Amino acid sequence: MISVCRTNLAVLCVLACARTVVPGPPEHSVSTSRQFLVYGPEIRLRGAICDLAERTKGDVLRLIDQRDDWITPIVIHARHPRANLPEEPRAALNFAQTGFGLKLQLDLTVVSDARQPEVRRELLRVILLEMMYRRQTDLPVGAAYIPPPDWLLDGIAPWQSDFDREKLLDILRLPVAARGFPPLEAFLRRRSDQLDVLSRSLQSAYSYALVEFLLHRPGGKHCLARFIANLSAGSNDAMAGLGKYFPELSNSNDVEKKWRLHLEQLASGQPLQLLSAPETEQKLDELLFVKIGDADPKRKYHLDEFQRFIRDPSSKSVLTQFSADLEAFATRANPIYCPLIYEYEKAAKRLARGKTNGIAERLAGLIAARKGIAAQARKIDDYMNWFEATKPKGLSRAFSDYLRAAEVTSQPEKRRDPISVYLDVLETQFQN
Repeated sequence: MISVCRTNLAVLCVLACARTVVPGPPEHSVSTSRQFLVYGPEIRLRGAICDLAERTKGDVLRLIDQRDDWITPIVIHARHPRANLPEEPRAALNFAQTGFGLKLQLDLTVVSDARQPEVRRELLRVILLEMMYRRQTDLPVGAAYIPPPDWLLDGIAPWQSDFDREKLLDILRLPVAARGFPPLEAFLRRRSDQLDVLSRSLQSAYSYALVEFLLHRPGGKHCLARFIANLSAGSNDAMAGLGKYFPELSNSNDVEKKWRLHLEQLASGQPLQLLSAPETEQKLDELLFVKIGDADPKRKYHLDEFQRFIRDPSSKSVLTQFSADLEAFATRANPIYCPLIYEYEKAAKRLARGKTNGIAERLAGLIAARKGIAAQARKIDDYMNWFEATKPKGLSRAFSDYLRAAEVTSQPEKRRDPISVYLDVLETQFQN
């Protein structure tokens, strides 16, 4: 009996002295903006998802011209497929009210054949959801959320890849040529999960065309940003919901004509070819003249003359459209001019809001910058012309001896001892 008590006492002493083993927190990585908290087994996997999430969010913010004012963090659990759960979905979104604020969690099952566009689409969904409910942190517990529409997901994604855009434009050409595309109102009522594979591809092409159509409306970027921010309010009439933020879509007959014209222009457009520096300079000269006034014909002013037309009531809408034209022109301009075009666009937006402080100095600086760019472009053209004129018509043979010597020295030296000769003979026999 005494021995049993001693044994129990020894066990208790060992347990009291032993340190309690507490499992450490799961490994996680935090993205550069600190909005994305990625949990996963491998640091490379977590880093890749952090990078893709930040790039996806950056592309969306540039598309709608907004700052990164995120409020709700996004938790991403990335894992490999589990053998005991073969039917586990590749992506599952958990959106709920915790009592302390909103919870946004995306569970990703990363398989070997997963393509980046699939993961990017799920990241885009949760990013848009955070934008939609950013100001509704007091959402009731158990309340259902409204997901972003499929056409918005399908329409934004191709802007991140030139290859995707060209592929969708190829898909558009056949139905547009046959005039078999749906009216805009009917298109907005479609659900992607009820379509087959071919119809799904067409749906993606129409979605891209719609997003581009909206962005090219006056103030399109800001209107689309407001539309996304208020999507959580919901609307049974998708067309009326768009018309609330894009007044041009309120007239159904007029908007269907514009929609059809937009599709035809997209389908008939030639592959994107950037303008040369002189062509960009000439086109920019033409764009910088704006027509102001209600009289017919309207008076024509250069943007530098904004003091003469800024008080005209029609100048706001003209300048808004002018900034949209500059934005579209930047996609075709010579890359060396793109920063300068964006500066003109910013100046036009400020003038459209009635802000003139510092605009004259900014425009004067842009004129000097244009002169410098034009001079640099001429030097480049002169050098290329000189190079074409002076390059030799054929091979000079000046380095023939060097190339021959290098070829000889690169050949391995053959050994002539009996064993090496015997092995060479065997190798020749096996090869034959």
